[in-house]
Amino acid sequence: MSLRDHLEQRTARTTRWGLGHALPRMAIRGSARRGDLHGRLIEATGQSDTVPVDLFDEIRASGPLHRSRFAYVTASQPVVKEVLTSADVHAGVDFSPDGPLAGLGGWAFRTAPMGPLTPPSLLVTEPPDHTRYRKLVTRVFSVKAVERLRGRTEKIAAELLADLDPDSPVDLVERYCAQLPLTVIAEILGVPKADHQRVLEFGSAAAPSLDLGLDWRTFSQVERALTEFESWLGDHLDAVRLDPGDDLLSQLVTARDENGVGLTEAELRATAGLVLAAGFETTVNLLGNGIALLHEHPAQLRRLQADPGLWSNAVDEVLRIDPPVLLTGRMVVQDTTFAGIEVPRGALVTTLLAGANRDPEVFTDPHTFDVARENAGDHVSFSSGRHYCLGAALARMEGEVGLRAIFDAFPDLRVLQGAKRRETRILRGYGVLPARLGG
Repeated sequence: MSLRDHLEQRTARTTRWGLGHALPRMAIRGSARRGDLHGRLIEATGQSDTVPVDLFDEIRASGPLHRSRFAYVTASQPVVKEVLTSADVHAGVDFSPDGPLAGLGGWAFRTAPMGPLTPPSLLVTEPPDHTRYRKLVTRVFSVKAVERLRGRTEKIAAELLADLDPDSPVDLVERYCAQLPLTVIAEILGVPKADHQRVLEFGSAAAPSLDLGLDWRTFSQVERALTEFESWLGDHLDAVRLDPGDDLLSQLVTARDENGVGLTEAELRATAGLVLAAGFETTVNLLGNGIALLHEHPAQLRRLQADPGLWSNAVDEVLRIDPPVLLTGRMVVQDTTFAGIEVPRGALVTTLLAGANRDPEVFTDPHTFDVARENAGDHVSFSSGRHYCLGAALARMEGEVGLRAIFDAFPDLRVLQGAKRRETRILRGYGVLPARLGG
């Protein structure tokens, strides 16, 4: 690469950071200081390792759809569902600048690496493209297909747990919570075992890509990880084409819809990359959050040990009380109405999934962790509507297998001091979870 090209790339990257993170960060901090609820919420998610339930309650008390400086915000479950299922909103939230900065932004973002929030990712596309991509991968993640994976998941969990020393402290995120879902999704996608750790490192480094207001160092690390992941994925897809197997990637490479149309190279990379990363990143959080919650609530753990039939319901209660994804955003594409409130085209709507999961109109004693809660499965942690999480059945199964297996194997498990939440704002979970497994 010539010096000129290097300087141009660095200038573009600096511009992306300035427009996409530095300026919004300054605006958010200013609005938070002035008491704006949305600004305060964004600030709180970056400063606290707990779910900001007090702010959820405050936002909900302000009305079904709160108008903040930057967006409409809702913690009401009926309104969250109304927004997420509406044809009047799109998942691709556009933060590109208007006016004189628009041209600069267009130039800078053209060279951005592939990420979960850049088209043609499933997270930000809409029908008909979204329908086409999703149809090609849905069959692998159906309830029936996932149940066929249960036995293999149980075996992987048993092997991981057998490698742990009950008499020595262990970081459960590193040795168990991350390894279980990574191994499962890697096998689904035909990723060689030698590449598992590398993929895990890519996922961890790229996780903040969902966040707004990153500092320069984190932003640079994210872009570098996304670039390296895209390069690795391209090589992996080339290998799959030369030697296809029975895995999902081999199927995607050759898959065609009813019109004989397959995925383009960009669509294939975006879909495969998202399925791989999302296939383990959120489940890492589910397992870590579940272990911590059950350690904090020993009476609930004893209830599960007395009635193992509750484990499936307990996973939904973990997802409800401490979801792996805090919120999701939408852009209004035509004038519409939510909760009787007129919302104009171009407006942003932030749906607080974690807030909707604690809506007292839906859940009795919403801040109480209850593994036998009758309607625990009414949470919206997997979103709703056409963007409902593709891997929901897989995550539920892995959560049930993973949590039950570790507490069956180590009923005296104790979480030790030093547990740390990840620094990401949108993805919520533990980065470090030290524990002693023996009595």
